[in-house]
Amino acid sequence: MKGTIKNCRFICRHGLQRGGTGSEGPHVVGAQHPLKKIDCLVCSLCFRFVGSIELEIGRRLYMQQLRANESHVGKLDGGGKEILEKFAEFFSDSSIKKVWHNYSFDCHVIENYGFKVSGFHADTMHMARLWDSSRHLDGGYSLEGLTGDRRVMSRAQLNHEKDLIGKVSMKTIFSKKKLKKDGSEGKTSIIAPVEELQRDERIPWICYSALDASSTLKLYESLKSHLSDMPWKFDGVPVYGKTMYDFYNEYWRPFGELLVMMESEGMLVDRAYLESIEKVAKEEQEVAVNRFRKWATRYCPDAQYMNVGSDSQLRQLLFGGIVNRKDSNQTLPTERIFKIPNVNNVIEEGKKAPKRFCDIKLTSLGYNLETEMYTATGWPSVSGHALKALAGSISADYDFFDEDCNLDLDDEDENPSQSEVAPVKIDKSAYGTAYAAFPTEEEGREACHAIAALCQVCSINSLISNFILPLQGHNISGKDLRVHCSLNINTETGRLSARRPNLQNQPALEKDRYKIRQAFIAAPKNSLIVADYGQLELRILAHLADCKSMLEAFEAGGDFHSRTAMNMYPHIREALEKKEVLLEWHPQPGEDKPPVPLLKDAFASERRKAKMLNFSIAYEKTPVGHGKIYLKAAKNYLEKKTNETYAEFLCLLQVLFNFQMMHL
Repeated sequence: MKGTIKNCRFICRHGLQRGGTGSEGPHVVGAQHPLKKIDCLVCSLCFRFVGSIELEIGRRLYMQQLRANESHVGKLDGGGKEILEKFAEFFSDSSIKKVWHNYSFDCHVIENYGFKVSGFHADTMHMARLWDSSRHLDGGYSLEGLTGDRRVMSRAQLNHEKDLIGKVSMKTIFSKKKLKKDGSEGKTSIIAPVEELQRDERIPWICYSALDASSTLKLYESLKSHLSDMPWKFDGVPVYGKTMYDFYNEYWRPFGELLVMMESEGMLVDRAYLESIEKVAKEEQEVAVNRFRKWATRYCPDAQYMNVGSDSQLRQLLFGGIVNRKDSNQTLPTERIFKIPNVNNVIEEGKKAPKRFCDIKLTSLGYNLETEMYTATGWPSVSGHALKALAGSISADYDFFDEDCNLDLDDEDENPSQSEVAPVKIDKSAYGTAYAAFPTEEEGREACHAIAALCQVCSINSLISNFILPLQGHNISGKDLRVHCSLNINTETGRLSARRPNLQNQPALEKDRYKIRQAFIAAPKNSLIVADYGQLELRILAHLADCKSMLEAFEAGGDFHSRTAMNMYPHIREALEKKEVLLEWHPQPGEDKPPVPLLKDAFASERRKAKMLNFSIAYEKTPVGHGKIYLKAAKNYLEKKTNETYAEFLCLLQVLFNFQMMHL
């Protein structure tokens, strides 16, 4: 039957039917839009992927709990998309102001069904962040965390609803203990599929969905009151006649809408290019794996079949026989049997068909490799950092020849080869701790190069899994082949973060061996513009702290991190005085490059350490954290004893001393 929202009946969050006459508080509808075949507003919109809605006088639509689960469409009574179509006018009508919790997520869900969303009025998640930025580690900004906090909800007009407001999780309401085979309840809790809950638990489901929407409304009311009582201050001086709620409306609300637009627009990537570098990366990874296995088989024949990505297998090979650091009664065996997939379809003796898995025996190398990194359980770590310490700062490129390999390395005139006449001088300081564990220098070098190949495997695998593959994922890209990430403002530092995928965390230029950044392209007849604020956070820090030395450095111009590096390292200051490098450079008409390299390019490693110090102080790295940096620098100096490492050691020691004095 036809009707209007005004004449429809409602089911409130506690399951009671109410008429839409205006006498039941926030459940009153103040808009007239024709609807067909809908006799209960909350009932009709309590689908998990759509969510419940509530309206109040003032043409403001409160929405919550939208879910993008297309598998539910068409499975529910009446059909989900058909009901959404009845409310298309509401979604697109900008005069109907809508309040959301996590507007970004819900907006994308609706628009994915082809409906336009307009009339964004507020996002309670952003309002809560503006009111109290310290909740990141104290309750968080979820609807459940916020509405369950009496301090947050203290300004809401609850009346008789005091005991009913507060987000409750699906697990709390709908979970049931999984039954064992004998019919008794087990420890594991399970939740039935959504379509079953809506059919079999209809009234609790309606209450759950309606409670979310009502909680969002009450949360908005309370946060609006909180922000309205907070003065808007600029440079410590209150802005006349303005509150932080005005600040939200003038800055944060349009900023929140802008973030959603950026997410919707996405970033165009060259999929063909990504596929090509993925192929190259996997080929190089296989080469590195074979380098390591070739070396390892000298000490353990079955190492040719091992999984180099298995921590337990690597630990057995490299550290077999070692005593547990925390429990001296535990010792890693010198040999161990592992089951691996029978990829070669080996048929055991006496069997007619190959088994799915086969056994390999991994034995220890037989040498004590020193390590300073251990797991929480007391066993040696085989993480990327631990392997890097074993290998050192050397290349993985090394040819491992068998002892019985008879190769003619002389030239046609039977003269000694060039390498025999003038052997290459090797810098032993570049090798890691594995170098000294072997009886001969040659074996030590081979071990370090082999473990370096293993490090390369880890590095390539990280690039593939964290960057190359996510950028090709169909779950985060639309039909337009653009990658759409999720931007988050509720971070501890206030900086934006990106997820699914993290477009802000692309590999550093010096580590981008496959030029992954080149995969980001502009559409035809468009260009990409790269822009960045120069040390914006440190400039704000200098202003707020009124730090004279920092202010003078910024007024003098140049790169602040480069200036820090100049004060850390005498050899950099000497290079500047000799005009071998420039602290800054302002190109003049006709100039396309500086006359000499810039400091940040010539001394990139030193500048990176200076940057680490600057930001660790700005973001309150603990004394323990600074202590780790100090110990690493001290170890580096004691091993190499160069002017550069000594300068770094003294600088970090001074920083650590100052930082600890501040916290006494």
